[in-house]
Amino acid sequence: MTMPPAAPRTVVLTGGVGGAKLVLGLAQLLPPEKLTAIVNTGDDFIHLGLAISPDIDTLLYTLAGKANAAQGWGREGESWSFMSALRGLGGPDWFQLGDGDLALHVLRTAALAAGRTLSQITADFARAWNIGPAILPMTGARVATMLATDAGELDFQHYFVARRCAPVVRAIRFAGAAEASPGPGVRAAIAQAEAIIIAPSNPYLSIGPILAIPGIAAALAAARAPIVAVSPIVGGQAVKGPTAKLMAELGVPVSNAAIAAQYRPFISALLCDTRDPPADPGIAHAAADTLMHTLEDRVRVARAALALAASLGKSPRP
Repeated sequence: MTMPPAAPRTVVLTGGVGGAKLVLGLAQLLPPEKLTAIVNTGDDFIHLGLAISPDIDTLLYTLAGKANAAQGWGREGESWSFMSALRGLGGPDWFQLGDGDLALHVLRTAALAAGRTLSQITADFARAWNIGPAILPMTGARVATMLATDAGELDFQHYFVARRCAPVVRAIRFAGAAEASPGPGVRAAIAQAEAIIIAPSNPYLSIGPILAIPGIAAALAAARAPIVAVSPIVGGQAVKGPTAKLMAELGVPVSNAAIAAQYRPFISALLCDTRDPPADPGIAHAAADTLMHTLEDRVRVARAALALAASLGKSPRP
């Protein structure tokens, strides 16, 4: 009797809703102990005195089956009594904090004040919701994604949420990244991986902060595992968010070749969408339907990414 091949030890770099969708797809195919997500924390910020980690929370909600199905972020069945009371007192209401969502922020803030690390707190939340895959913050240090725009320099949340991505972006920097170290377990996960997937998250705002951490970039460069990026470009546009707008403003062609170039020092191959023209991105590649509306879609994309990684073996990157 032929035994099926063992599942690879897989690491995925992720941020945002698109990344969480792919991690959920991978979680349907891999044993929990074989899947590790390294999550962007460049979006993290302090609001109303609370420590908020939007990308971590989106992934927690998604893997726990608690995510709002319509919008992909926030909690399903959320209530808004806190925001209503805040608004009635003249408080800032540009960043929505649902009543259930607020629980994570309050507990995280209290735990940080008590001396626990972001990695420990994230693991506590995952354990409380019976989430099997490891969720590792990219760093425990304070790193902030900052955008130079025609409206002045804005932190990520004021650009993305308060200004709805309207300002024209001229440059991006990751404040604090050069002095930061990878979070606990991050380097070891990359070194031990048999496949590394870069999710179809925004390459500049979600994956860029992760790659800006010096130890992570070095670990990826030294990794023995094939590294596959899933392109966020579908039919010449980004599925969601400001990726295509941002690329145009930065003078980057909205193409798979540009995505491959962005990840060139690390990746072995690129998974493109079947709707895109069959142009050569300048690197090993494969095509699949990468739109992820349903759970079946997410599993399909995850399977295609793993298959592409498996086809590469341990061949050196270009």
